[in-house]
Amino acid sequence: MLRWLRQQLGFDPPHQSDTRTVYVANRFPQHGHYIPQRFADNRIISSKYTIWNFVPKNLFEQFRRIANFYFLIIFLVQLMIDTPTSPVTSGLPLFFVITVTAIKQGYEDWLRHKADNEVNGAPVFVVRSGSLVQTRSKNIRVGDIVRVAKDETFPADLVLLSSERCDGTCHITTTSLDGETNLKTHYSVAETAVCQSVSQLETLQAVVECQQPEADLYRFVGRMTVTHHGEDVVRPLGPENLLLRGARLKNTKEIFGVAVYTGMESKMALNYKCKSQKRSAVEKSMNTFLIIYLGILLLEAVLSTILKYAWQAEDKWDEPFYNQKTDQEKNSSPILKFISDFLAFLVLYNFIIPISLYVTVEMQKFLGSFFIGWDLDLYHKESDQKAQVNTSDLNEELGQVEYVFTDKTGTLTENEMQFRECSINGIKYREVNGKLVPEGRTDDSPDGSAPNLVILARVLVNFKYKCAHCLPPALPNIQDGEELLFFQAVSLCHTVQISYDQPDCLSGAGDPFCHVNGFSANEMEYYASSPDEKALVEAAKRIGVAFTGIRGDTMEIKTFGKAEKYKLLHVLEFDANRRRMSVILETPAGGKVLFTKGAESSVLPFATSGEIEKTRIHIDEFALRGLRTLVVACRHFIPEDYVEVERILNSARTALQQREERLQQAFGEIEKNLKVLGATGVEDKLQEKVQETIEALRLAGIKVWVLTGDKHETAVSVSLSCGHFHRTMNILELLQQRSDNECAEQLRRLARRIKEDHVIQHGLVVDGASLSLALREHEKLFMEVSKKCSAVLCCRMAPLQKAKVVRLLKTSPEKPITLAVGDGANDVSMIQEAHVGIGIMGKEGRQAVRNSDYAIARFRFLAKLLLVHGHFYYIRIATLVQYFFYKNVCFITPQFLYQFFCLFSQQTLYDSVYLTLYNICFTSLPILVYSLFEQLVHPHVLQSKPVLYRDISRNSLLSVRTFLYWTLLGFCHAFVFFFGSYILMGEDTSLLGNGQMFGNWTFGTLVFTVMVITVTLKLALETHFWTWMNHFVTWGSIAFYFIFSLFYGGIIWPFLHTQDMYFVFVQLLSSGSAWFAIILIVATCLFPDVVKKVFYRHLRPTSTQKSQSLSAPQAKALSCVESLCCYQHGQSGCSRLVGLLEQMSGRCPPAGDRCESSGRSNRSWADGDNFYSNDRSVLTLSPIEVAHC
Repeated sequence: MLRWLRQQLGFDPPHQSDTRTVYVANRFPQHGHYIPQRFADNRIISSKYTIWNFVPKNLFEQFRRIANFYFLIIFLVQLMIDTPTSPVTSGLPLFFVITVTAIKQGYEDWLRHKADNEVNGAPVFVVRSGSLVQTRSKNIRVGDIVRVAKDETFPADLVLLSSERCDGTCHITTTSLDGETNLKTHYSVAETAVCQSVSQLETLQAVVECQQPEADLYRFVGRMTVTHHGEDVVRPLGPENLLLRGARLKNTKEIFGVAVYTGMESKMALNYKCKSQKRSAVEKSMNTFLIIYLGILLLEAVLSTILKYAWQAEDKWDEPFYNQKTDQEKNSSPILKFISDFLAFLVLYNFIIPISLYVTVEMQKFLGSFFIGWDLDLYHKESDQKAQVNTSDLNEELGQVEYVFTDKTGTLTENEMQFRECSINGIKYREVNGKLVPEGRTDDSPDGSAPNLVILARVLVNFKYKCAHCLPPALPNIQDGEELLFFQAVSLCHTVQISYDQPDCLSGAGDPFCHVNGFSANEMEYYASSPDEKALVEAAKRIGVAFTGIRGDTMEIKTFGKAEKYKLLHVLEFDANRRRMSVILETPAGGKVLFTKGAESSVLPFATSGEIEKTRIHIDEFALRGLRTLVVACRHFIPEDYVEVERILNSARTALQQREERLQQAFGEIEKNLKVLGATGVEDKLQEKVQETIEALRLAGIKVWVLTGDKHETAVSVSLSCGHFHRTMNILELLQQRSDNECAEQLRRLARRIKEDHVIQHGLVVDGASLSLALREHEKLFMEVSKKCSAVLCCRMAPLQKAKVVRLLKTSPEKPITLAVGDGANDVSMIQEAHVGIGIMGKEGRQAVRNSDYAIARFRFLAKLLLVHGHFYYIRIATLVQYFFYKNVCFITPQFLYQFFCLFSQQTLYDSVYLTLYNICFTSLPILVYSLFEQLVHPHVLQSKPVLYRDISRNSLLSVRTFLYWTLLGFCHAFVFFFGSYILMGEDTSLLGNGQMFGNWTFGTLVFTVMVITVTLKLALETHFWTWMNHFVTWGSIAFYFIFSLFYGGIIWPFLHTQDMYFVFVQLLSSGSAWFAIILIVATCLFPDVVKKVFYRHLRPTSTQKSQSLSAPQAKALSCVESLCCYQHGQSGCSRLVGLLEQMSGRCPPAGDRCESSGRSNRSWADGDNFYSNDRSVLTLSPIEVAHC
């Protein structure tokens, strides 16, 4: 009961040990002193609350907000002391806000509970008491043996014991975990693989020792001790033995596994944890404004208290004849009385703090985020993926971005690899129609011109085919020595899986190689987690060395139709630190060989033979063409060396402590004395419209940094092709720095060069090693150089280095807003570090998408996400925040002024119901609808004129100047409300036909009526994009106020203790003078606003205001003309012609129509923009564009 109660309250007992011991089938030791470890049950709990802790936990979270806590204090003060307003005026809005938020959060949590119950109640089969028993998923315990059938998901993290295959392997997909759709092979240990029935599993005696649960999906350290024929056999366990909860079993009839992590301790559940909370610049400004207004409130309360006592210094006002003091009041402490009066004034003015601001902002962000998902321009038809919002709290931050940090592979490129070239034994080859052709030769070269190539007849002699249909489609021209070994290494050194058209061939009784024996090799389809691996294996297959499958520890390839089987001894997995992977194989001849492939910086330093220098030169040439490069090498072991390799690998793999470090040392010992076989060059084509997107971001004032792990030459080539660097840009380099002093000196040289060079734009290239030195001692100098460069390229970057670069810019004195965009697991740290993280739904899994704030399918969608959605969101919420403070200043200032006319007696000006409903009903809906639909400029104009993004940069709409404008405007309007009404009624003027005069409540109602109409019409003046909903809530709010006031004051309500407003509103509206006063005061308030807007729009218009008159067709037409203006040699004529056309009809000339059809990005420059004749990246058309325009 106690454990259940702790779980309900959200407490989880900490683990006492670094490892856990799991007894398979829960067969515990028989000796009496053994105490079983206690593990979590298998219930998944994604909900935040339980029925027991919902109220206290939700209230605690809500009252952490400063406004909610402030109103709670005010409400308590009203309960404790005699205050001028009823506690209901503060309590009801607070109760409304808390209740609405609680209902929203409670409903969301109920949906999570519902989903949890479906998962926890799913039927599963476990082995208990020698038979298969069906139970619910939540009843699985650690140590239970679970049976999972084909296409079912794993209900817990299981160590694979056996499958229906003899070798104990199974195929799974982890799409729901990381988005990877390829089949992954998982293995069982040999001693348990034979236990394929329930009766055999019942006799199994095994113990699993493994690490305690952690969130890393790709890390698992453990070992299994199996009692086999009376002896204990210890086998290592790694990620390839662990079946993760949420993954799905494929191409395997059934498996048995033992549960090691259950429920909230499974790796999938551990990845549920929330990311660190990001706060937008607008939210920070909002909190600052809140504190300022709190200061204004305290100032008004203190001033009123002091003036009250100054006024009461005269006896006639201290104790007038009509209000004699009681004995208790005469004997009370002056200090307590002063505090009581101060608190009373605090309560009277407390509505200057807008309690409903947070709720409105939350609703605006939540509802507004749907527009991103609904935008068809952000929908990718080919992959059927739409944009998704993971964090709606940062919508407005999309309009404030100053730096974009982007990955290259899969983000700027398609991550679709195509094999182009290779270097084998110092000779360069390219693939032409499935054949290798040396550099300088063509596919139809005569045989005598290529002495190093093997002619077709020689191949036919070497390999005899059984039947005509077994001939490969295109016989290669490769040597049968080093060239053949190179492609054998490519075909064997990988983790590629194969899918066949006939799935039955993969059943346990079938032969996995049956397809290549009886079917064309074209029926095989390769799946790989890395597109590079897939491209290389497919290329080798086209050449004639085809990987045909793996069964157990046997890999088979067909070399020009001849089957060869290799025994897989060890796989040395790829990791980001080593940047290479290896396999150790036993050849058909019985020899032991290691094949390695990886980055040239991770392989060539460990090579001692082969054409090292020629290969290095070829790699640089490949990189200059923008190709991704890998080096292939091998090492042959003599029997004595292999015995030592086996020993150190087994020692490292069975270690429970520091296994990763020991494996790294072991891999380093093995992967040395390598012989270079050659290198590969794979092309990764650019995504569509990358160049136009980068150019639009640059015009918007956003600097783009490319952070990639690729080789420097490859990265520079891609940067040039995608427009990140352009041909006239002065490229600066910080590469291969080996010491702090050398790095500092190079940085100083670059800084001097930037200062002395008159080139307009500079680009900086820096590699990972040099960056580490620069960030260690010379951060300030590096920042000085990089900020003066319009584009920066960082290559050979480790994932943590990417995050460090983002943090460096983010924490610089200017505090710029940063955005990181990537598609792979190596980009997660960068995405989480930036202010805004964008995940690309690419081919490297879904880890980046899961950890991002927003996710899009292609890089080109980033332009609209920032330039349109970011622009709209920022303008909407900036106006919302400042309008809220403005209308509350208008609301409370007349209350403060009224105290000067009632001797600071704390008499309220408004009725309590009006105080309560002002922010909740009368003025809340118009600003909410405005903040959802407002469009200051047409979306097409924003996309065609990226420079408009600069108008809202650096939080310009929430600057001190605009804040003071809205605040002073509120005070001015409040003075007009109060004194305009006072002039009308202050001299006891009779405004009714029967000679009766208005009283105190009528005066307050007149002020309130004028105020509601004015603040609503003020928002109408700010609205540029009117929809039927804007009209409905704007005019409906005013109508609702009148209708409500008529009903509230026109009927005697029996449940009200007093009804001061009875017939007041009807009496007010029966006076023609009152109607005249309402119209006159509203016009007086708004007329200066209208004059100011007209004056500024005609005499000092901003670029945004100039663009507001353009419709969508005009924007497109204008972009056509601008394209025509961008002459090839940089002559300017664009700005003036555009200015003329803006004053004309805006129709696109015939040549512009042709330009529009070219599909290029729209460019625009204002008359005052700088024009640089040598900046060809922006002002020069490509040959295709010139042909069109």
